[in-house]
Amino acid sequence: MNTPATLSPPRASEIDDFADVLVIGGGPAGAWAALGAAASGARSVVLVDKGYCGTSGATAPANTGAWYVAPDGDARERAIESRHARSGGLAHREWMARVLDATWTQINQLAAWGYPFPVDDSGLQYRANLRGPDYMYFLRRQLRRAGVRILDHAPALELLASDGVVAGAQGYSRQEGAAWRIRAGAVVLASGGCAFLSKALGCDVNTGDGYLMAAEVGAELSGMEFSAQYGISPAYASVTKGLPYFWATFTTESGEELDSRGNRMLAVARALQRGPVYAVLDRAGPEIQRWLRDGQPNCFLPHDRLGIDPFKQRFPVTLRAEGTVRGSGGIRVVDEECATSVPGLYAAGDAASRELIVGASSGGGSPNAAWAISSGTWAGHAAARFAAGLGDRAAARAVRAAGTVGLRPSGTQGGLDAGEVIDLVQQEMLPLDKNLFRQGRQLAASVERLDGAWRDASARLGAAGVAQVRAREAAALLATARFCYRSALVRAESRGLHQRTDLPDTDPEQAHHLTTGGLSSVWVEPRRHPLGPSNRPSNRGDLA
Repeated sequence: MNTPATLSPPRASEIDDFADVLVIGGGPAGAWAALGAAASGARSVVLVDKGYCGTSGATAPANTGAWYVAPDGDARERAIESRHARSGGLAHREWMARVLDATWTQINQLAAWGYPFPVDDSGLQYRANLRGPDYMYFLRRQLRRAGVRILDHAPALELLASDGVVAGAQGYSRQEGAAWRIRAGAVVLASGGCAFLSKALGCDVNTGDGYLMAAEVGAELSGMEFSAQYGISPAYASVTKGLPYFWATFTTESGEELDSRGNRMLAVARALQRGPVYAVLDRAGPEIQRWLRDGQPNCFLPHDRLGIDPFKQRFPVTLRAEGTVRGSGGIRVVDEECATSVPGLYAAGDAASRELIVGASSGGGSPNAAWAISSGTWAGHAAARFAAGLGDRAAARAVRAAGTVGLRPSGTQGGLDAGEVIDLVQQEMLPLDKNLFRQGRQLAASVERLDGAWRDASARLGAAGVAQVRAREAAALLATARFCYRSALVRAESRGLHQRTDLPDTDPEQAHHLTTGGLSSVWVEPRRHPLGPSNRPSNRGDLA
């Protein structure tokens, strides 16, 4: 069995520091968390990013809408009701209202800071859209102005804990070629979701690292069955932006037109099981074409490079898994401040479950962007307050490392290659006939195979130096897959993103949330409200 490790003194080449608040992840949720912590008086805030904060992650290359709705009039109520109707009965209106309030406030704050929102013909700013490159570059500048210390290319590998309380993290700095350790008064996990290395644009850093780290200290996850999200993409590209396909005609190899009314993704998925599928954006008139090219330029670069006019020539399409990046599952938050079930640990953005605002459906861009802004802000404020409550005791605490699989194998036999683990996970999580069109017998077989792989990885997966990063990614992918499929097996119905071909109906008796956790043995239990107390005993004893 893998056990937490007592830390040895740092070597001279290592980065060893203390911060009031440590934020793991440099996407929008992480940036807002760090800004929130600084605004709440945290004396020192450190943000670590697996890539370069401002360019890595799913938002940086995107052009995303924002759930930005004025509080006056009835537009706000209509927005809430429209989203709730798609949630499978699992979203909560009071949380939608909170997210809309926070998003309205923070986007207006962006404008006050000088963010260059586009201006319409009447001279008014249009604030319901955020161009990823501009947005993330601007947030990085704000972080610098707020005094946040940024460690780029410094993936976190594991959390640190003291007497059952999260007390920092450690990882590896690619730039320094050395380990880093940041002891902290509180930690915010904003490490993104998991797209299972499907090559969806910007998602290769989203390998579920935060889910594994949270589970290792005893935190719970929720909604992991709602992870069967796929995006339509040109077969020769990684862009999964769905807006242009609103004006698409889809055809088979022979030219037969598909009925793509309703859920286009499902229509394409069913046809792909029979053979190649093609699209042409022939329903977009000249004005729409100009608007799409101006607003979604990265969608057209792959076509332009190949000399294809997507408005006149059909092109092959495929589906790329987006998992929890655009699904709804993640770490369970237990209060309005986005605390987890473990003291000192907070979650935000794709790392946190979005069921509270989207339920069983995909958040897409707009609610997801709003959730990153709001949950990040709340988590940052709360983390700063938690750290302040500890005072000087925080820096003096003795800490232990919580990481297990991929860092500290329990066996003595030969090493297991991380690539083998990743290949196995992808064989289970990427195919449409396993993940999108689910069936009980197949889910059970996948769970058995994934559990066996976990036992093998627990004994044999480990590495040193920079190779630890890939080993931990493999372990996180494997852990995430187990949480997803265990939850999917327990939800014996079809609801939202979770579709069971053997149980196609929605069961009113299962209008509840599924919480999951554990590592050596994954457990799943129903909960009527995601913030409700757990009936399970704490599994944080080994961190004391």
